[in-house]
Amino acid sequence: MARSSHTKPQSNTKPLRPVVSSLLINNGEILILQRSQAVGSFQGYWSCVSGYLEKGEDPRETACREVWEETRKEPQSIECKETAGPFYSEVTEVIFESYWFLFESEDRKITLDWEHDLYLWMLPRNIKDYKTVPWLQTMVDILVYKGAQGS
Repeated sequence: MARSSHTKPQSNTKPLRPVVSSLLINNGEILILQRSQAVGSFQGYWSCVSGYLEKGEDPRETACREVWEETRKEPQSIECKETAGPFYSEVTEVIFESYWFLFESEDRKITLDWEHDLYLWMLPRNIKDYKTVPWLQTMVDILVYKGAQGS
């Protein structure tokens, strides 16, 4: 996948596909999810909650819906702590417009849907030890360490 940037690529022949990605954090540990063989890309990689933003949808509302669909976390059990984006990543067929969210989870109870096989709560600094989707480390750096570093 191409590197993410705040600058929208100049290509106007490719469709723009808005997406949301959300990290959940509880007691200093983040939730990562292993993508199942049933998803369209990055099968077996560790990622976070993500999904497509439909036309006219608010990114935060979509992020909360995706958290519910993929983990069964009720909206009242999470609180948005950080946001970032949009970021633009251009790949062969499309330009992704990504909105990122960090949600504090009041507990660690997770019920996975078909998109993921496993989940793990872990310290953010240990993410380098896992086979992750390309943008996950950057997302952790921006959302998790942004608040702690005051940048």
